[in-house]
Amino acid sequence: MSAPLAVAPWPSTSGTKITAVRTFLTAPQGSPYLIVRVETDQPGLYGLGCASDPQRTLAVKSVVDDYLGPMVLGRDPGDIEDLHRLLLNSGYWRGGSIAGNALAGVDVALWDLKAKAAGVPLYSLLGGRVREAADAYTHVDGASASEIAEGVEAAAEKGFRHVRVQVSVPGTDTYGTGGTDPELAHARNARWDSLAYLHHVPGVLREVRSKIPAGLELLHDAHERLTPAQALRLLPMLAEVDLFFLEDVLAPEDADYFPQLRNSSSIPLAMGELFHDVKQFLPLLRDRAIDFARIRIPTLGGLTPVRKLVAACELAGVLIAPHGPGDVSPLGHAANLALDVSSPAFGVQEAATLREGTLEVFPGTPVPERGALRPSAAPGLGVDFDEAAAAKYPPPEPGVHDRWALLRAADGSAQRP
Repeated sequence: MSAPLAVAPWPSTSGTKITAVRTFLTAPQGSPYLIVRVETDQPGLYGLGCASDPQRTLAVKSVVDDYLGPMVLGRDPGDIEDLHRLLLNSGYWRGGSIAGNALAGVDVALWDLKAKAAGVPLYSLLGGRVREAADAYTHVDGASASEIAEGVEAAAEKGFRHVRVQVSVPGTDTYGTGGTDPELAHARNARWDSLAYLHHVPGVLREVRSKIPAGLELLHDAHERLTPAQALRLLPMLAEVDLFFLEDVLAPEDADYFPQLRNSSSIPLAMGELFHDVKQFLPLLRDRAIDFARIRIPTLGGLTPVRKLVAACELAGVLIAPHGPGDVSPLGHAANLALDVSSPAFGVQEAATLREGTLEVFPGTPVPERGALRPSAAPGLGVDFDEAAAAKYPPPEPGVHDRWALLRAADGSAQRP
């Protein structure tokens, strides 16, 4: 064990000490995963966390390896609150997604470790279960209402009651779809056209609703690509779709407009996956301006701040809908699930379709069964990490995976992805 950078302020109560903090890069899902493992002087006792930021992976890795990891060596891993505050304050200019992801990797690993040491599932440390399983939503996209409706019905046959639907717009890039021109989509040469989106997508969604059985919940993601004025135009166009929620209709920079949107429409609004500080949610909770908080545990700094945010959501009457895409590792999904089954504020959980390689690298990964995710009874997160299997899936070079975010608008200007 290397010499610790900071002396423990009090004696260890458990007798356990952190001996190493290691990071691993792997990409069985295509997107780079950054995994953090906190090791101890107790044989076989370690914790795992997800620090995955697909656009700034190597920067996050450096923060963990060169700065945060050395600071916790020799410390009792059970002092999670103190360690979180210590690591947070160690960057004098606090905050940001890079620091948040790095901090979250260590933080979630400490929670995993603490639950393993206690011999209980992580949700037991969060107050225990309040539900048997977490309803999940899957994703369907297509170029026509008939194609999308068929996909929704196929998802319903698998047990999903909640489905996010995205619509390809001819000749333009549209988030969450394969695109009408696969070659353009692969090359990232298609551009975003907000007017084409507003003229095309609402009508297709209304037709999808008319074609599917009653009782199925539809979700849609605008993915921060609209201006406030365009968002106000969109809401009445979607009134007949009866959405479960409309996600990210505005960018974080425009979040102050959410009360205006709330006053103009009864469509449930979801927001937050792009936030990097739990305090960004507070004005929206105070004003009851959103209905669902889209929480991304890695970017927000881990379970230590997020569990407090979830309690605030419960008090404000806002439900949580944690972010669970393919660029969050199964360790992050398992952390989501621990919150989902332990919080009365749970609404719905995003479920990614994971590849066989991902399941190989992360034994114990939760997967939907009849449209719901059920937590493991194993100690900790219930998900492990196979280092040998991970080595078979090297991450892409920086800039390769990032191309999805290099979007241009119809006039050639840089566009939010």
